Amino acid sequence: MRLDITLCLGLTFGLAYSQASEPIKPEQFNKLHAIIKPNPDEEKFMQIPWMIDLWEARKKAASEDRPILLWEMDGHPLGCV
Repeated sequence: MRLDITLCLGLTFGLAYSQASEPIKPEQFNKLHAIIKPNPDEEKFMQIPWMIDLWEARKKAASEDRPILLWEMDGHPLGCV
């Protein structure tokens, strides 16, 4: 997630710089940052205590008599590709 934000910031500032005749000023940076920074309502996904160890999640779910949501995707499970 943080990698996506970093890439978005990089692209935003790269485009802004390529369109401008001078570098971004600090007051412009704060304005742009406020515009593109996700607000708390947009990051509810990050509030879930996700577990990356399936066996540990299985043990915890069994002890609490709860189901497991298994979110599986192709590629590295932590998004490090």
